[in-house]
Amino acid sequence: MQSLATRAGLSRAAFAQRFASKVGAPPLAYLTWWRMTTAARLLRDTDLPLRSVAERTGYATEFAFAKAFKREFGTAPGRYRNEPNQAVSA
Repeated sequence: MQSLATRAGLSRAAFAQRFASKVGAPPLAYLTWWRMTTAARLLRDTDLPLRSVAERTGYATEFAFAKAFKREFGTAPGRYRNEPNQAVSA
């Protein structure tokens, strides 16, 4: 976030406040939403292993990814992939 704030010519706090006012969510909450939405689509639309989905969405390990995914969707990524009619709603 510091590099984005620097590019915008703002402090981190000012950048976060301006970002939230424009986007409707703080930067890290938005980033999590974006990662989880992308992950949900990858799980639904591809046969990529969880490790690859985790890497593509910015997580260093499958465990960290699975924990974040479950917190956001209330279900494990593998179960999400296998349940029919799951909507991407993160």
